[in-house]
Amino acid sequence: MITIENLSKQYITGDIQVSALQGVSFQVQEGEFAAIMGTSGSGKSTLMNLLGLLDSPTEGVYWLDGIEAASLGERERSRIRNLKIGFVFQAFNLLPRLTALENVELPMVYAGVKPSERREKAMQALERMGLAERYRHRPHELSGGQNQRVAIARALVNRPALLLADEPTGALDTSTSSEIMGVFQELNRGGATIVLVTHEPEIARCAGRILHLSDGCLVADEPVARPNQANGVFDHDQRQVEER
Repeated sequence: MITIENLSKQYITGDIQVSALQGVSFQVQEGEFAAIMGTSGSGKSTLMNLLGLLDSPTEGVYWLDGIEAASLGERERSRIRNLKIGFVFQAFNLLPRLTALENVELPMVYAGVKPSERREKAMQALERMGLAERYRHRPHELSGGQNQRVAIARALVNRPALLLADEPTGALDTSTSSEIMGVFQELNRGGATIVLVTHEPEIARCAGRILHLSDGCLVADEPVARPNQANGVFDHDQRQVEER
């Protein structure tokens, strides 16, 4: 799914050049759940921006789902982002004036999906997140955990090849964080490829693999033999309904 080789990113401010990422190489296989950890300034946000095609590397190669993405122009990066990548952010990034349903529909609006099809798929995504009864609610009428589940539904509605989550539990309490990590684990068991950025070791250990960054360099790549099992929002009856 992901292959990066010698990926680097430098920023220039006046006469000063800052190396945010230096020669990073790794692969993420289809269906894998990987976490990226590092302290502030380690380069994890820069790496996430590059993986999400929100920025271009200074040097290196990035293959995403069979596409050489590092050298794409902005218009093509935007197209690939919408088709192949789902984003989940710490601050949810929901539009406050839109309902949960309308927020989930947004990626399909940009993709040119017909209104009737958008609504059907958005409702299915909300049902999957356990929010079917909340589809008319706006973000201020929902809890933090519910807003994050709306954001996950929005990220998944176009069935992206890759789900990127940037500190998705950073604004949530411990119980809600566990709930959201349960959602990610359930999605991964269903075949989703997930890369998650976090500074919390217990959250990272919900993944099957942890990549450690320090000063812009990949310093460790650690498989997790026994991932932490979070509490998911899916009960047995709900899974049976979805399977039918």
